[in-house]
Amino acid sequence: MTNSLPLPSPDHFEILDPAAAPVPPYGSATLADLLPAVAAGLGTPPYDSGDAPGLALEPADRVCVFLVDGLGWELLRAHPQYAPFLTSLLGSSLGGTGRPLAAGFPATTATSLASVGTGLPPGRHGLAGYTVAIPGEDRLMNQLRWQPPVDPHRWQPYPTVFQHAEAAGVETCQVSSPAFAQTPLTRVALSGGTFFGRFSGEERMDLAAERLGAADRALVYTYVSELDGAGHRYGVDSDDWRMMLNTVDRLAQRLAEQLPPRSALYVTADHGMIDVAPEDRIDFDEDWELGAGVALLGGEGRARHVYAVPGAAADVHAVWSEVLGDRMWVATRDQAIAAGWFGPVVDERVYRRIGDVVAAACDDIAVTASRSEPGESRMVGLHGSMTPVEQFVPLLEVRR
Repeated sequence: MTNSLPLPSPDHFEILDPAAAPVPPYGSATLADLLPAVAAGLGTPPYDSGDAPGLALEPADRVCVFLVDGLGWELLRAHPQYAPFLTSLLGSSLGGTGRPLAAGFPATTATSLASVGTGLPPGRHGLAGYTVAIPGEDRLMNQLRWQPPVDPHRWQPYPTVFQHAEAAGVETCQVSSPAFAQTPLTRVALSGGTFFGRFSGEERMDLAAERLGAADRALVYTYVSELDGAGHRYGVDSDDWRMMLNTVDRLAQRLAEQLPPRSALYVTADHGMIDVAPEDRIDFDEDWELGAGVALLGGEGRARHVYAVPGAAADVHAVWSEVLGDRMWVATRDQAIAAGWFGPVVDERVYRRIGDVVAAACDDIAVTASRSEPGESRMVGLHGSMTPVEQFVPLLEVRR
């Protein structure tokens, strides 16, 4: 039996070089760099090494990080009328001090939250995609829903920056939905200090401000997810998304107006989002070329981990490059690692979680799977890749 796959017709386009993909600037301006810089400003010892944080932030005694799921930098800049308060905090050309950070690859919630909480890039914390293969097993792990269940601390063994700050005497807490209190993702990415569950965004903002003022040194994290949900369901070019952006704007202003003295508030996000039209979606479950030689399809529509049957990895890479290589960066596992997609270091335990082939969209395209991923395939707004609209998230600052 041969593992050779039929190749498409001869070259009719230029295949993109995966080494030329715009790799996130790990170590200087990504989500993984945020909390180590915050912790340094709180006077804690260096978090991960003797090196100074790569991101420079002005010290503060009390810091709140407000993470808005799905609030991309480019999306925010495109909708100033729906977010007047957040817009006032944008870059110097608009009179504010805001700047963009890169989410990291892939630009997806589980990966980004782990990068924020651990201060490490995906190649080290190991949450390297929406779904990834469990090494040695013929099945995928959904790292957002944590299905199937695996031991959280074997999967992600590093301590969080919250735990580091708490050990250094900083009063630390998370204020989020009660549904997230005991999830494995919270345990491996955001644990440390006290978790406070509140149902409404207004309750979270009020309690976050209260907890900031309750100690001389404090680190508070709070989160809302509804903007991301509106984008997935209706698209970012929808009235529903714009109205939710306005709600988020009012929440951020509510929190900012309650900051106690000697405080800093940072508003950020985990990824941006892009609407992908039905005609720009390729259904993996109906495409015999892309499916040939593939054992598991992981990741998500714009950032795929492709796991080949034994012996077929080179052929799968060739076919995916030929079919998609003018609209996606298509790399082998080793090419993606060498190019730094997952950070400067990939831990040994993480290596096989990465696909034999990794495909990241650079155009308005998605590889969906109508039968195996029916819910995700119906989403209007998608994310995951290294394009600016997905990668860049705001870092907006308010001080008192």
